[in-house]
Amino acid sequence: MPLHFSASLPKPAFLRPHTKSFGLGLVCVGLLAALAACSKHEAAPEPIRAVKVVTVALGNIGSNLEFAGEVRAQTESALGFRVAGKIIQRQAELGQRVKVGQVLAQLDPQDYKLAADAARAQLAAATTNSDLASADYKRYKELKEQNFISGAELERRDSVLKSAQAQVQQAQAQLASSGNQAVYTRLVSDVAGVVTAVSAEPGQVVAGGTPVVKVAQDGARDVVFVVPEDRVAGVQLGSAVAVRVWSSNTELAGKVREVAASADAVTRTFQVKVSIDPKTAPPLGTTVSVLPQSLSRAGVPVIKLPTSALKQEANGTTAVWLLDPASMTVKSQQVVVASADGNEAVISSGLQPGMQVVAAGVHVLAPGQKVTIYQQKTTPAQSASAPAAMNTVATPVAAPVSAAQ
Repeated sequence: MPLHFSASLPKPAFLRPHTKSFGLGLVCVGLLAALAACSKHEAAPEPIRAVKVVTVALGNIGSNLEFAGEVRAQTESALGFRVAGKIIQRQAELGQRVKVGQVLAQLDPQDYKLAADAARAQLAAATTNSDLASADYKRYKELKEQNFISGAELERRDSVLKSAQAQVQQAQAQLASSGNQAVYTRLVSDVAGVVTAVSAEPGQVVAGGTPVVKVAQDGARDVVFVVPEDRVAGVQLGSAVAVRVWSSNTELAGKVREVAASADAVTRTFQVKVSIDPKTAPPLGTTVSVLPQSLSRAGVPVIKLPTSALKQEANGTTAVWLLDPASMTVKSQQVVVASADGNEAVISSGLQPGMQVVAAGVHVLAPGQKVTIYQQKTTPAQSASAPAAMNTVATPVAAPVSAAQ
């Protein structure tokens, strides 16, 4: 049966709302929300980075300028046929040693033999005409002595004879030329040496003078290398050069024999030739290292920095971080790199001896950032723990002796 309460009677406590407590709770929640919205989270302070620094000082360059060179013969002859034709045979091979008079290649000589035959026939005809003109002149000369002909007729016969004799000489020269051309169909080496290049193959039609074989003559040897424009002025004729063979690491002495008068059209470098003793020269084509003494930089005082200290600026320049010992902050300093010395950069301007430069971690620093100097941690000595470790090893126990023994 449901309960009915009278309006005059008070309601039970569990049915009466706690209006005062509920309102106070809402006010507290609102204040907490407002405080949470107004409060700002303070950023954690950036940790002070530890950096490695080096003190700028003058040092000596330990490396020399080194160039890659190649051993070549002082004289290389590009041999070719003196006449045009089709190559029917090539006896020379790359790397082959040849002698004076050795046949290197052969053209088809048939056309030149026919030309020689034609020249020989022309010579025979010219000789016959000359003999006939000579006989006529002799007869007319006798008639002139008997006054049967005039002097003008004799002079005419003399002119005919001289013309016939000239035709004979022309035919003889033509025959000699045709004979020479037939001989020129054989490419013969006029020097002793080694074949270093082959430019034509059998079946190929070549023009007169086209290089077919290149022969490096025996005798003097050169080391050929190139230098850039800014170094060619330091290479003097007759200056000493050290030549180091890559394969055997042996060093040879040489002298500058020739410096190119103009730069290469493509590489813009200057070719330099160094003469070496042919008795100790390595084989042709050997790659060597060339160290010109006139370009030596050993002992020159310069400022050097490890390459890890360099950084690239947005404008393309090179800079380093300088440490201010008073405030222990860093600032950027622009420098000019002249060259490299091993794994170090040679600085030409921007630094003075005594400055401190950050040597590592340059890409995580900012101007004015506070830093500390990195101190290498020392590891505790392990010698003290070694005896303790030895004492923990169990000593082997002897086996018990049997009672029966």
